[in-house]
Amino acid sequence: MHPALSVIFFTTLSGAGYGLLFWAAWHALTGASAARTLLVCIAVALVASTIGLLSSMLHLGKPARAWRAFSQWRTSWLSREGVAAMATFGIAVLLAVALLPSQLAGEAWSGANLSLPGKLVAALAIALSIVTVYCTAMIYASLKPIPAWRHSLVPRVYVLFALFTGGLLFCAIATLLGRTVSNMAAMAGIVAAVALALVKWKYWRDIDVPLPATRGDAIGLPQRTATVFERPHTEANYLTKEMGFVVARKHSAMLRRAAVVLFALLPVVFLLPAWLLVHADPAPWYLLAALCALAGAFVERWLFFAEAKHLVTLYY
Repeated sequence: MHPALSVIFFTTLSGAGYGLLFWAAWHALTGASAARTLLVCIAVALVASTIGLLSSMLHLGKPARAWRAFSQWRTSWLSREGVAAMATFGIAVLLAVALLPSQLAGEAWSGANLSLPGKLVAALAIALSIVTVYCTAMIYASLKPIPAWRHSLVPRVYVLFALFTGGLLFCAIATLLGRTVSNMAAMAGIVAAVALALVKWKYWRDIDVPLPATRGDAIGLPQRTATVFERPHTEANYLTKEMGFVVARKHSAMLRRAAVVLFALLPVVFLLPAWLLVHADPAPWYLLAALCALAGAFVERWLFFAEAKHLVTLYY
């Protein structure tokens, strides 16, 4: 499939934004961070997710009609994602409003500062963040003609990347604001980076197989060897541009290694000092780990689209 940069920016930024919102809501519920830190994280999360969603509209032929997608939530994962994104935005704003009194009063923050409605809002923010990312993943995982996207690991990878990049962003923002973050957060980040690398390795291994159908199947002659006598087109068309994109195997292998280095190896290297050097300032390490993870997620998402093969290409 053609890897449109607008959709890659969308899935990367919005995933990180919803992951950041997840951890901000989690810390609001548990009282593990200052109100100022949580408010900044919520603001950054909303900006990242909004930029991501707006960038996705650049891939539409008629962006002015994007609002119509909200009406098909019963059958369309794209519509469900839009509805979930709007609901998450509203809940995030309500959570920020619930945190404002403690920030304005200068009170020491704890989970007890939240009223029961505030705690319900935080719990909803946690749930809706995951639901929105899951809906984004299911837009692709629900497409039967693209076996690489139909894989069961696709939703899990989307959610894991959101939680991983969002968690690193949360730690980076908190430490840059002068808050203390337990070194156990760095250890958790290392474990998550290794887990992501293993999951992606399994996914790549599973998709490195021929398409589950042949050209004979495509033209209604199963178990027959069909050859091309004459091409069905004289010049490039929409199908060959959007669905016939092919990335060379050597380039694919190189980009896979680059992605793993960026989203797994380098974050582990940068998180080790944050974990082991207890008395050192962890802010630069968390920031570097977060930036590398985002860059790795961008490369991984480019490969996600570029390596996917649509069954319609069997005709061509």
